[in-house]
Amino acid sequence: MRFAVRPGGTLRGSAAMPGDKSLSHRALILGAIADGVTRVEGFLEAQDTLATLGAMRALGVGVERSGATLRIDGVGRDGLTRPEGALDFGNSGTGLRLVAGLLAGQAFPTRLIGDESLSRRPMGRIREPLRAMGARIRTSEGGTPPLQMEGAKNLLTGIDYEMPVASAQVKSCLLLAGLYAKGVTRVREPAPSRDHTERMLASFDYPVERAGSCVALEGGHRLRARAIRVPGDLSSAAFFMVGALIGRDSALRLEGVGVNPTRSGVIRILRDMGGRIAVHPARDAAAGEEPVGDLVVHAGELRGIDIAPELVPLAIDEFPALCIAAACASGVTRVRGAAELRVKESDRLEAMARGLRAIGVEARTVADGIDIHGGAIEGGTVDSSGDHRIAMAFAMAGLRSREPVVVEDCANVATSFPCFAGTAAALGLRISQEERG
Repeated sequence: MRFAVRPGGTLRGSAAMPGDKSLSHRALILGAIADGVTRVEGFLEAQDTLATLGAMRALGVGVERSGATLRIDGVGRDGLTRPEGALDFGNSGTGLRLVAGLLAGQAFPTRLIGDESLSRRPMGRIREPLRAMGARIRTSEGGTPPLQMEGAKNLLTGIDYEMPVASAQVKSCLLLAGLYAKGVTRVREPAPSRDHTERMLASFDYPVERAGSCVALEGGHRLRARAIRVPGDLSSAAFFMVGALIGRDSALRLEGVGVNPTRSGVIRILRDMGGRIAVHPARDAAAGEEPVGDLVVHAGELRGIDIAPELVPLAIDEFPALCIAAACASGVTRVRGAAELRVKESDRLEAMARGLRAIGVEARTVADGIDIHGGAIEGGTVDSSGDHRIAMAFAMAGLRSREPVVVEDCANVATSFPCFAGTAAALGLRISQEERG
């Protein structure tokens, strides 16, 4: 599949974003091991989250789905059962890493697999601390999937782990393993990462302690089922925020989007670049829930900046979209401290630099970042490297290009935003979606 975007276009109107992917994964996993029935509204219907849903069903959890609404019949802390075969997570690194933590302390063995892209992603970062807790886990020789989890029920012990790199996925994996460990599991971060797991555990009445850069929990407590409303995904909204900022005379209202402060670095960065973005609270955060707001964005002139390294972990998934904003800004935008982008669905630093050069924008990578010289976008053909976020980012570049922008290899957009092209077209992007034989 490829996207073809004709030059020009203006984004106007209002739209709701699909449900937050990170929260949809976590609602499934925690609802599965809670006591009672968890009801989820706003669940993201995309390949990544449906892979996690399939894994929960394979582990013996009853899940009924009606569109974006779920009923999860929790089996309790100790009620998961051995699946008949391997758990296939497709392209979902979040699903695989989080469920690996959940399975580390079970009584049965499990094999976790993924597609070709996921099978290249590093798992040593969860393997080593899980082993330190007593888990029996094996990866490929290169430290990538598949993962083989052997039963380690009653063998896990809490650890005090200092993470070398801020990562919400690693932190969440260890906290989920900590639910089954003796004693206290403490995870210390070098910089803040999204705190969705801590918030949601608290909303399930599981005691969690947070102090500065440390989050801790004691194993052995139980989770109480609850109703969850998943807000719109800020990572999905980021493409439209950038599109509204760079599109001539654009004005958008993105409704009901999660604006968790450990996740909203993209808003802070775009505002630092001169972006006109207002956040109107939609409802208060309570009982561990996420803060939610309506984002109102107007077109304007952007300027290049040096992005503060401390903001990088708070916007790690939004950098493809931010690179398009930088391409349309006056001056140079510099990113450092972003080596984590090299181990996503693709090497996003190199993929973005190649794509920017393909449409006439000067871009140069360094080991942990990228320099982008803002200017005119000529247009051309971009290889998305099968990365959903890169595909959607370059689609927005057509708003400012002189010639059409064609983005190849876009099928993976279905992993996070299946209706992206339709939503974008309805708001004014001149986009068509083409199947290729």
